Amino acid sequence: MNFITVKTYEELSKKAANIIAAQIINKPNCVLGLATGSTPVGTYDILTKYYEDGVLDFSTVTSVNLDEYEGLDGANDQSYRYFMNKNLFDRVNINKNNTYVPNGCATDLVKEGKDYDCLIKELGGIDIQLLGIGLDGHIGFNEPEDFFTAETHPVDLDPSTIKANARFFEDESQVPKRAITMGMMSIMQAKKILLIANSASKKEIVEKAFYGPITPLVPASILQLHPDVTVIFSEK
Repeated sequence: MNFITVKTYEELSKKAANIIAAQIINKPNCVLGLATGSTPVGTYDILTKYYEDGVLDFSTVTSVNLDEYEGLDGANDQSYRYFMNKNLFDRVNINKNNTYVPNGCATDLVKEGKDYDCLIKELGGIDIQLLGIGLDGHIGFNEPEDFFTAETHPVDLDPSTIKANARFFEDESQVPKRAITMGMMSIMQAKKILLIANSASKKEIVEKAFYGPITPLVPASILQLHPDVTVIFSEK
């Protein structure tokens, strides 16, 4: 594991963007595993600038996202498809037909999960998976449980996750209570993993995840078993 501590969010975003940019340059038809939330926004801004400066070409890149809220389609400004379009896809020359987000509006989320796992396999797996981490240690929407769930699956969101995500909605009551999330199998089968975390509030959970015992009660702790993980942490 490569653990990098930086002083500012701007440094974190730059280092993360450089790692992803290197992946695109080294393999132009790579499969990127992407994440949402406030932490990767700066990374996506820098990747966009690299594209605008002619450094990066996204035309043959494919992407798969970690998760989506149940019941929100891409037209909803709180959906993760909308987030990705706004923060990256609409700003670079990626083919949107090659960008994948789980369908939170599928009538059968269990089947949607199985189909999503099959899609990732058909793509040849993920070359680099970008992750954030929740205050309870969740990655994607893999919440603390008594066991690790391998497959992409529907999940009831933990109250702490709902509370944390309420800042994106008018009030907490509007936050969806369920989602569909990539499971541990596809995450752990990614060739490389890049986890980014910022703010002093994340310091304790990052330490638990990467220096504590491996336990499904801290879902991110499973990443200790992956052979190629980079963690970038900033307290600011």
